[in-house]
Amino acid sequence: MPKPSVRAYSHYSRDALVLLSQMIKRARIERTLTTQELADRAGISRGLLQRIEKGDPGCAIGAVFEVAAIVGIRLFDADKATLATGISANTSTLALLPKSVRPSGKKVEDDF
Repeated sequence: MPKPSVRAYSHYSRDALVLLSQMIKRARIERTLTTQELADRAGISRGLLQRIEKGDPGCAIGAVFEVAAIVGIRLFDADKATLATGISANTSTLALLPKSVRPSGKKVEDDF
């Protein structure tokens, strides 16, 4: 049986995952929470939390964000009101943009 293909991630993505996972683990330990206690609070399994703390890129982003929020890591440098304003502005802009993007059939003329 062939092995499933492994997704290649950019160096930036991998480094960001490592940094976020380290921040989560550090914050959990500083708050004296066990992996099971934090997993229970986040509503996830202990194994998923361990994968998050190892920087596994296959973890659901919602679970990662929830764990980060519980241990007090701010993912965006904004308060709740600023986030709400940003969401509203993006919602308005997205409403004006096309619902999907299709490749153009035109060949780009880039011979100068």
